[in-house]
Amino acid sequence: MDIHHLTYFIEVARHRNFTKAAQALHISQPSISKMIKVLEEELGVPLFARTTRQIELTDAGRAVLNEAQLIINSFQNLKSQLSDVMQLRTGNILFGLPPMVGASFFPKIIGQFNHKYPGISIKLIEVGSRQIEDGIEDGSLDLGVVALPVKEDNFEMLSFLKEPLMVITPINHRLAKRAKIHLVDLKDEPLALFREDFSLHDTIIDRCHDRGFYPKLICESSQWDFIAEMVASNLGVALLPTTICRDLDPKRIKSIPLTDPIIYWDLAIIWKKDK
Repeated sequence: MDIHHLTYFIEVARHRNFTKAAQALHISQPSISKMIKVLEEELGVPLFARTTRQIELTDAGRAVLNEAQLIINSFQNLKSQLSDVMQLRTGNILFGLPPMVGASFFPKIIGQFNHKYPGISIKLIEVGSRQIEDGIEDGSLDLGVVALPVKEDNFEMLSFLKEPLMVITPINHRLAKRAKIHLVDLKDEPLALFREDFSLHDTIIDRCHDRGFYPKLICESSQWDFIAEMVASNLGVALLPTTICRDLDPKRIKSIPLTDPIIYWDLAIIWKKDK
């Protein structure tokens, strides 16, 4: 058994499919099947229950998966420490970045990092905050940007932005002339919202519940520009961070401060404790 066997096993367990795991690892499907068979023979137990449609972990497979993830994380930590010893001459960083954040803040910063550390490869993974938290916990990401709060016992963090959300409406909307808008004013409005894997989704839903209503959702998206276009097309309203609102077309969209309550977009870079 070597580290590759465990890596391949974890990927198959994650996808519940040999072909998808092989594609993710950029190897052939027969190769990964052979690796799993060798691992099963060496351990003396079946790791997967195979059916015609999919595969599932056996009880033994679940036990091996828990230990395999610990071993892989320890191995990755060892590689990181060795990279530090080498004064950051080589290495890889898997960086989780929500779509809404990337274009606003990070291209310039990553360019400066690449100039200073040309041997370090940064791979950006565009997903929502919830998936970034999960990825850092299971070791598939090294660090990432999330909207707070997170489980502080699990992560170290560096906060770098806190700003209020704005209500955006079509320019001719009945609320467009308001100086400010209360959240309850939106109870009868179609609302374009971020997907469930974005922490702002739950935050906005929870604040609506606090005000005694459930929003009328017209769409859930990962892309702020799509949400803005829905609003500009008179299909509803939305809540977006102040930074994003500055880039919207004022001839089509009106941005108005949200009050009662003020909902903040609170961003931080997080990484796993003790890593």
